[in-house]
Amino acid sequence: MVTCPVSVVIPTYNRAEFLHRAIDSVLRQSIDCDELIVVDDGSTDDTVAMVMEVKKRARIAISLIQQNNKGPAAARNSGIRVARNECIAFLDSDDHWLKAKLEKQYSKLSANSDFVISHTRERWLRRGQHLNQKKKHIPRHGNIFDHCLQLCAVGMSTVMVKKRLFEEVGYFDESFLCCEDYDLWLRASSIYPFLLIDEPLTIKEGGRDDQVSYVYRLGMDELRINSIKNLLDNWSLNEQDYLLSLKELIAKAAIFGNGCVKHGKVEQGNRYLAMIPRYKKKAIEKYPLLREIIYGEG
Repeated sequence: MVTCPVSVVIPTYNRAEFLHRAIDSVLRQSIDCDELIVVDDGSTDDTVAMVMEVKKRARIAISLIQQNNKGPAAARNSGIRVARNECIAFLDSDDHWLKAKLEKQYSKLSANSDFVISHTRERWLRRGQHLNQKKKHIPRHGNIFDHCLQLCAVGMSTVMVKKRLFEEVGYFDESFLCCEDYDLWLRASSIYPFLLIDEPLTIKEGGRDDQVSYVYRLGMDELRINSIKNLLDNWSLNEQDYLLSLKELIAKAAIFGNGCVKHGKVEQGNRYLAMIPRYKKKAIEKYPLLREIIYGEG
């Protein structure tokens, strides 16, 4: 079996049954990865025993990292730090890959030296049933910064990345218990184009109430606003991307702020609504020529 120099990182928390399927999808790849790193984020089920049992029969190196529960961002960061290869592929423990995923993605990423990050299309399942994606969810190739502003445009389990990207844009923000991927893709796409493998090579499973996106669903809008705010405050953006970020912040802050006020959370709502004039002012101070564009659009 051919081996490719890729480290696969799977973070997991109390998902032994699903994790087994995810690991099997890695072991069944048409080419082997060099190593599989499972990061157990404080599980209390039989995750450890299951991984150790699989490790006995696997033909690839499997490492198990155990840590206190800190969330998916911290778990992925732990895997990144110990990965021994330049290329890292991520797989969430409740998702799985089609057999040729690693081979096709690694081949194309290696052949396109201008790219340091790649993603693929996905098949979506909800409680085992096929789910059609809306047009806005279809992944894109190249400069995807504007798409990443709108939503989480990159499937976590589709990504293969060269490790040096993290030296440039930083790691997953561990203060984000959800939307940490949205936050990282914003930083990455402001600098790097994304190589799209235009095939559904990843199976994304959804529809369960233990998933982070469900647990924190009511706070996701706020987290994304704060991510854009951090980008505007602390990141070096060109004028076009700065304006795109400002527009998205204004739109999201207006929706979220007015929603809070409507539901009786007046103080919180007014705090986000107050961001709008404040960030318009900051933008004009930074780029005076934006005055007409910003105030001409309301």
